[in-house]
Amino acid sequence: MWRALSLARAPIRPRLHTEALFVANIKSQIKRNRQNEKRRLRNKAVKSSLKTAVRKFREAAEQGNAEEAVVLLQAASRQLDKAVSKGVIHRNQAANRKSAIAKRAAALQAAE
Repeated sequence: MWRALSLARAPIRPRLHTEALFVANIKSQIKRNRQNEKRRLRNKAVKSSLKTAVRKFREAAEQGNAEEAVVLLQAASRQLDKAVSKGVIHRNQAANRKSAIAKRAAALQAAE
């Protein structure tokens, strides 16, 4: 009977980042956990806006709109540079991404 009841329950969901599995006892570790959570959320926001900027450029490029793509290329490059300055992504990764989208924009302009 107990086994049947335990199987009928909903599956256990994993905890969110805000809920700690292990609660720190050391004062410095408690502070470090708070700082890490703040930084994680900040980095998440920066990465999200970065992905959006690159996606908008990619969509404009797929539609063949060269003028809009050039404007969005500048915006995406700016977002990449900001992410590097905030330490969210590595500068080489930003350079590779900027190179790839610039190459795509150049191909669009050459096609016109």
